[in-house]
Amino acid sequence: MVQEYQSPVRVYKYPFEIVMAAYEKRFPTCKMIPVFLGSDILSEYKSEDGAIHNIERRCKLDVDAPYLLKKIIGVEYVYFNQTNCLNRRDRTLTITAFNESFSSRVFVKEHCYYSVHPDNPEWTCFEQDASLDIKSFFGFEAAVEKLAIKLYLQNIKKGKEVIQYYIDELMSEGITYLPPFENSQGRPRTKSASEALVANPEQTEEDGNALPIASSAIEVADVETLGARSDYKLDDDYIQRFLGKLSPKEENQLIKLRKKLSATHQGKMPNDAHLLRFLRARDFNLDKSYEMLCESLAWRRHHNIDKIHEIWQPPDPLLNYYCGGWHNTDKEGRPLYILRLGSMDVKGLLKAVGEDGFLKHVVSINEEGLKMTEGLTKNTGHPVSSWTCVCDLEGLSMRHLWRPGIKALLKVIEVVECNYPETMGRLLIVRAPRVFGVLWTLVSPFIDENTRNKFLIYGGNDYQDPGGLTDYIAAEYIPDFLGGPYECNIKEGGLVPKSLYRSLEFSEGEESWSSEIYQTTHVSKGSPHEVLVTIKESQSVITWDFDVMKGDVQFTVFRHKRPREAISSNSLSSFGSDASINQSGVIAGVDAMVVEKPRHCVDGESIQGTHVCSIPGVYVLQWKYKSGAPTGQAHGRHTRAKVMYYHEVLPSGDFRGSLSSLESCHSGFSQLSVSTSASHSSGASSSSRPSR
Repeated sequence: MVQEYQSPVRVYKYPFEIVMAAYEKRFPTCKMIPVFLGSDILSEYKSEDGAIHNIERRCKLDVDAPYLLKKIIGVEYVYFNQTNCLNRRDRTLTITAFNESFSSRVFVKEHCYYSVHPDNPEWTCFEQDASLDIKSFFGFEAAVEKLAIKLYLQNIKKGKEVIQYYIDELMSEGITYLPPFENSQGRPRTKSASEALVANPEQTEEDGNALPIASSAIEVADVETLGARSDYKLDDDYIQRFLGKLSPKEENQLIKLRKKLSATHQGKMPNDAHLLRFLRARDFNLDKSYEMLCESLAWRRHHNIDKIHEIWQPPDPLLNYYCGGWHNTDKEGRPLYILRLGSMDVKGLLKAVGEDGFLKHVVSINEEGLKMTEGLTKNTGHPVSSWTCVCDLEGLSMRHLWRPGIKALLKVIEVVECNYPETMGRLLIVRAPRVFGVLWTLVSPFIDENTRNKFLIYGGNDYQDPGGLTDYIAAEYIPDFLGGPYECNIKEGGLVPKSLYRSLEFSEGEESWSSEIYQTTHVSKGSPHEVLVTIKESQSVITWDFDVMKGDVQFTVFRHKRPREAISSNSLSSFGSDASINQSGVIAGVDAMVVEKPRHCVDGESIQGTHVCSIPGVYVLQWKYKSGAPTGQAHGRHTRAKVMYYHEVLPSGDFRGSLSSLESCHSGFSQLSVSTSASHSSGASSSSRPSR
């Protein structure tokens, strides 16, 4: 397999003639490159006017290889053929090199190109690429490939240092200017005819189709314009300024990813910082990074993420009860986000805005973070690619560990991991109670290992000790609710009123990003609402969580006596369909047997529970309208009740291994209203006891 490598454009801030004089000082030997033992001139040509100078050299290199490999191949040295074509009028130097030794087994070809910078005629650009084709090498193909890659990357790293060394030597000799060739003109490197046609079928090479260079010398606005193009080149100074220090291998993979994506991607190209995040997330594996990036770009197009702040505004429940916000920067200059998760009513928010609304809000926050990192990169003069988050868990309790909430949290983690990799620079978890260990056990397996390594967890007031928050955040920016001096306006949250809970009409016609956790239904007199659940394995567990939004209902769990008849008569599929078996619903003793006794659920009540299915079959969750005025209320009768519910089936092993599932059976688990706590206590024991 042929391996290809391409380095970014190296820019020397010296005229072409000075750089050429420095280049010539490398020969016949170069003390800066010990493995370069010497060179012999094979042929040479000079034009009459001196504008063209072509020279072919045979270069001798020491084999920087393990002793055993040297013995096997029987050589101490390797010979390369190098051809240089200097055009002083155009101010260009083209270099082609390939190996003579073992070319039938291993073939290395390298191209280098010196030219005038397209934006500054007093600067010189250097470009370099190579290909490696290992056909056969005595069974040592993998070792030779690894060695060749190592040597090439070392050569890239050393190349600019060598030229700079000889430039400095010229300057020390007082040579600061060399006159250009008579009537010379700078000609920046152009694309080949084939490259030009691919980029623009209507444009030919004669158009002066020079590639623009993303250089740190260019204004930021111009760099952004270049970033939208797929064909611009990367200057190493630009990489240092906007992307940070990269190894030659990382630079090569970044260039190759952009090239590969530009060949297939339709629309605006992602900027280089975006590409770099995906490369880092996949340890710079090109194929894996490309696959991950393509999936993310498709997701962005499908949900119109680029315009999310224009087409979507957070609904009032999120504006008023979501406890998070941006808060200055950390000591490393990264954006700082504060999340008061412990005081947030996640359950209420999910019921008010749905999983899709909650997820859109998290996505919009991440989009804000990306814009902030770009702004800080421009303003600070150094690359900022990630942010820091402080997560305050004061108030976290078992009420946060209920299955729908965990399910929504895992969905958020999945979306962020897939589409915003390497954006979390550090996560500082403060005031973590003991129950946090349970939450961490549930969610940590779904978090990428690299991300987990960025977590720092402080229990109690440990965050105030040395090694705490002040190591990462300036003391004057510590929020007041964490004992600092900064008056922070991030909301404390509170319980979301049930009057804001999402209605059936609210979700109709709205594009959902994921399946809704909760469903809403109306229950009329004589027409109960039923959910049929097919259980195929004994000891499976049905869990439920519902709120009575209006009116009173009676909730019962049955096991149907004639499961095949029940399923076929209603065309119901495995694991649930919402319908009634007949108009009046399941009748105890006739159609089914009661496995969880009827429970009267009043207006405003929240109910959670579980049932362990001792035998397989079809089970029925039934909500039946209770006539009369709602319990404890003086207003007129309702004509129907309204219920928001969620249910799930868990295998026995998963249920026993999930503390959140076990705890969901306790009625006190829900604290959405004071009135529900007392009413839950009386029925907790019957709901939590496994039925046989």
